[in-house]
Amino acid sequence: MAIIREITTFSDPMLDVYARLTEGQLKNRAEPEKGLFIAESPNVIDRALDGGYEPVSLLMEGKHIEGQAKRIVERCGDIPLYTAPLDVLTQLTGFPLTRGVLCAMRRKPLRSVEDTVRGAARIAVLEDVQNPTNVGAIFRSAAALGMDAVLLTPQCSDPLYRRAVRVSMGTVFQIPWTRMDAPAGEGCRDALHALGFQTVALALTDESLPIDAPELMQADRLALILGTEGDGLRSETITASDFTAKIPMSHGVDSLNVAAASAVAFWQLGRH
Repeated sequence: MAIIREITTFSDPMLDVYARLTEGQLKNRAEPEKGLFIAESPNVIDRALDGGYEPVSLLMEGKHIEGQAKRIVERCGDIPLYTAPLDVLTQLTGFPLTRGVLCAMRRKPLRSVEDTVRGAARIAVLEDVQNPTNVGAIFRSAAALGMDAVLLTPQCSDPLYRRAVRVSMGTVFQIPWTRMDAPAGEGCRDALHALGFQTVALALTDESLPIDAPELMQADRLALILGTEGDGLRSETITASDFTAKIPMSHGVDSLNVAAASAVAFWQLGRH
């Protein structure tokens, strides 16, 4: 049974993990094994629990304990459950968007690349995508549209940042993912080749195939590489890839936002 603790002021130290620690402090780069993240809303917290993430504490209005958060409280067991009046909670950035429930959860060690893609036929590789909103949206599309796993280069935003988790609707807990050691150039291509994947860079070049090209549709194992919001993929990544592909455009539009482009590409090339 959860240990209920009442909070009366926004300055209460018990709110630090929810209100004052930065994403970097929560991640705890010095001691990753102690890292935390925040999950919001009962449905998202449910998905995190289903994914094996360990809850550390809960924060909610008292009325939710026997209401919309009842099943979460029961699932989380003997952990601190902080409650506060709505006027205190609304001082937390974004709290009105959380459906009244926050959960601090412990991070898990990152998987190896080999373990993450084992048995996968279609994977997404994100190169330096730094906007958490885009990362969350890409994960949601990846889970919905037939991607089996997601790999991230070192400069990508963290999928467990609060905004990314929220935008993904908790799908970051459902689809396997991990970080690679290097940007998605020759080293990435060679590593993916060793695992049986062909690589396709989503890029606008003269040699780019249409996204529905038979060479792509018929590939047994395919890694789709998407680039950062501003500059797209690195030139060395494009050169190193087995294929480049583009989404046909109309009305003089040259490209889509990376999150929108990912949804189109995943729909076309994902496993259905």
